[in-house]
Amino acid sequence: MVRNKLWLRTSAGIPVLLLPLHRGQPGCVSVHSTVARMVREQYIRTTDESGVPRPATDSIYKIGIYGWRKRCLYLFVLLLIIILVVNFGLTIWILRVMWFNTEGMGYLQVSEDGVRLEGESEFLFPLYAEEIDSREDSALLVHSTDNVTLNARNENGDVTGSVSVGPGQAKAFGQHFTISSSDKTLFYADEKEAVVGTGKLRVTGPQGALFEHSVQTPLVKAEPLRDLRLESPTRFLSMEAPKGVYIKASAGNIDAESSLDVILHSTEGLLVLDAETIRLPKLPLGEAGPPGDSPGMFEVCVCPSGKLFLSRAAVSSTCSESQEC
Repeated sequence: MVRNKLWLRTSAGIPVLLLPLHRGQPGCVSVHSTVARMVREQYIRTTDESGVPRPATDSIYKIGIYGWRKRCLYLFVLLLIIILVVNFGLTIWILRVMWFNTEGMGYLQVSEDGVRLEGESEFLFPLYAEEIDSREDSALLVHSTDNVTLNARNENGDVTGSVSVGPGQAKAFGQHFTISSSDKTLFYADEKEAVVGTGKLRVTGPQGALFEHSVQTPLVKAEPLRDLRLESPTRFLSMEAPKGVYIKASAGNIDAESSLDVILHSTEGLLVLDAETIRLPKLPLGEAGPPGDSPGMFEVCVCPSGKLFLSRAAVSSTCSESQEC
């Protein structure tokens, strides 16, 4: 005899009898599973007939991330948020340190005319620019620990001109080199000639100036109270001019020394020695010979105009007999 009967009614109105069983009673598990299966089958049958959607069965698994995967995902998202915050903070710090503003970056101002830098600037790599200007109230200083090189290139990228200033030397490369003032050319040089356009070229070295070839100039002049010396140690010294060579010493002497002969030669004109006194201190002194005509001997005669000529020597002077004056 069964006591404590329990009747259940499904949503379709079908009564179901549930018999209470106690834990440990034989057949408890099998009866409960059988009753549950019967209730599920009856529910599915009635829902199919009534059109009511039935719930998902146990064979359909739930979709999602659970367990350690969810914890790893949360940790990864947290790490991304930390990196984003750090990057944002570094960006703000860089903007404040570099002084970014609407006109440029710190002392660097960008405009339509170009780029303007205030203060000292250091370039670690080559700088390409069309024009570099300084402020109106200051000079332009280019400084480098090694050297400073300025290159000019054509449309093909080839170097057409270069100026390099190093620790011990300065080099310039180009087809010609020109130094100009506001109104004239001060210095010009190419592969054919070098022209000095100033009124005076001054050489202050103790050894003077050394020229391997000819020099063309209208005037060679020494400094005041200094001597002018023209010297060729191993070759000859030549001075030529189409209209004459003029040598003048305003407050001193003119000395011409030679280990051999000193020749004063004029092809068409005269050799004029214009002075109050003309001395020949080292002329050889002849010895007295027998009286009479001496063949091959001449005497020097002087005209009233200062002209010198030779006359054959005799016992008495023969200058008056000659008509050279």
